[in-house]
Amino acid sequence: MASNDSDPRRPVIGLTTYLEQAKQGVWDVRASFLPQQYFDSVTASGGVAVLLPPQPSPEAAASAVLDGLDGLILTGGLDVQPELYGAPRHPLTDPARADRDAWELALLAGARERGIPVFGICRGLQLINVAYGGTLHQHLPEALGTERYRIGGGVFAENTVEVDADTKLAGLLGAGPFGIHSYHHQGVDRVGDGLVVTARTDDGLVQAFEAPGDDYLVAVQWHPEENSADRRLFLGLVAAADAYAASRRGVPA
Repeated sequence: MASNDSDPRRPVIGLTTYLEQAKQGVWDVRASFLPQQYFDSVTASGGVAVLLPPQPSPEAAASAVLDGLDGLILTGGLDVQPELYGAPRHPLTDPARADRDAWELALLAGARERGIPVFGICRGLQLINVAYGGTLHQHLPEALGTERYRIGGGVFAENTVEVDADTKLAGLLGAGPFGIHSYHHQGVDRVGDGLVVTARTDDGLVQAFEAPGDDYLVAVQWHPEENSADRRLFLGLVAAADAYAASRRGVPA
């Protein structure tokens, strides 16, 4: 069970961010950027949110950072570099953000080595898929003939996925139809090695997967942070992080 405000220690959840140009008063500088909905979802679910902007020497930095984390969220954002999965760049693929790709790959690898619970959201799912040897459709309107997943204008599209029974995801959301908020133009093509698909839309597109076994790795293609009435995916991550933290302290979760 996730910790609450009366607990002596709440699980610490790292959330990946960009470094973006930002203005405040007379200042126009690069700053760590992540929409507030992400860390509100963590704190409302019993965790402590820590922002993780890209770092120089990502492997060494990730090793140091992960020692202080109980859970990791790979958040949404711009497209993963197609060069990472050996594909030519599509004209509509976002410009490369090599700093974030390298940082998140290092964090993911280190988290998996330590058994730290991981939750991937949108881009996060795609990054995990690539890290596990999978590939992506770079522009779904060409691959599937539909704009249903990114209608534009900062408006999240509403879609329905079918959650498979007997999965970690079903344990959190229940099996069967589930309404989601979508904003993406890329998606999973070949599923990464060892990942288990747990939800699809009616066009067959992978919408969620997880890693088998006891370690916690759950990823969704949609944006659960946009639904403040349903925190179950964040509650699941925080509960897993709480158990991980307890195991590190040598006490029952």
